[in-house]
Amino acid sequence: MKVVAAIDSFKGSLSSMEAGNAAKEGILLAKPGTEVVIKPLADGGEGTTDALIEGMNGEKVEMTAAGPLGTPVNCYYGYLPESQTAIIEMAAAAGITLVSDAEKNPLLASTYGVGEMILNAVEKGCRNFIIGIGGSATNDGGIGMLKALGFSFADADGNDPGEGGQALAKVESVHTDGKNPLLKECHFRIACDVNNPLCGTNGATYIYGPQKGVTDDMKETLDQGMAHYAEVVSRDLGCDYTDYPGAGAAGGLGFAFLSFLGAELSPGIDLILNAVGLENELKNADVVITGEGRLDHQTAMGKAPVGVAKLAHKYGAKVIAIAGSVTREATACNDAGIDAFFPVVRGVTTLEDAMKPENAKENIRQTMNQVFRLL
Repeated sequence: MKVVAAIDSFKGSLSSMEAGNAAKEGILLAKPGTEVVIKPLADGGEGTTDALIEGMNGEKVEMTAAGPLGTPVNCYYGYLPESQTAIIEMAAAAGITLVSDAEKNPLLASTYGVGEMILNAVEKGCRNFIIGIGGSATNDGGIGMLKALGFSFADADGNDPGEGGQALAKVESVHTDGKNPLLKECHFRIACDVNNPLCGTNGATYIYGPQKGVTDDMKETLDQGMAHYAEVVSRDLGCDYTDYPGAGAAGGLGFAFLSFLGAELSPGIDLILNAVGLENELKNADVVITGEGRLDHQTAMGKAPVGVAKLAHKYGAKVIAIAGSVTREATACNDAGIDAFFPVVRGVTTLEDAMKPENAKENIRQTMNQVFRLL
């Protein structure tokens, strides 16, 4: 029997690989000699960098970059030497969690630090990039990131328009002659789970701006500035991604990646499953183990375990999911491709005790032991 384990992290308790290894131990308790392959699992959001560093023998590269409001922040990205790949979460340098509610300022918040992270990875030798762009504090159309990479912008007087959302209405020309020449060798794959266009009532400013500090009286002005910026970019670069699904992600960062760097935008789970080579391992798998900290109706709506299940069923494997907790609505996961799911908590306990790593590992081991005794 061949079993493939691809379990998302139990946030605050176990990493993806720790959960997978605990499942493997339980399987081997019940059926010694079983071939068990463990793959890291993430959805392109928070925790993706850590999951792929641990699961793909990567390195953590620590650095200092400009935060959303220019204050230096300590951050890191993943480096996979064999494939010259960098794994970056834009939120590490421009995330909404880096600013307090009182500090949120969409007029000034910049993605400059994201560009610094990319530049650091390019100089380290990376030519392939997997970048998650969720959780941003910015609404700058990616102008900050692009300036860090050597692109430049000018206002009507030929001056730098500055950074942040306030700069977009001032942009009158785009200049690419100063961009880092190594960028032409780079391939960018962007984990993007939204399909919003750049502008309009379904765009970056109106939909995601309020959580970043955009007030009702700012919306129209910022959106018009974004539309103006897009017109200039489209004119000067000869491409128009204004209405492309995902262009509005991360305050227009999706638009910047598409227009300036020729990036590919993909659902996070699809991008990650491809990056870790899961499909190849599933071709001859009998059983697939997946899961996450909590299974509920949101899991069934396309989160990582369902992405695994869909791929597993392509090759006829049975799919079992485990979770720390399971809601009544989790039965929707059965319709989404998970054949059976099991909560691993084995008795009345506090959340604190259940989430202790040693307890979580033991609970997973014992649950898998019993499941595979039956199988």
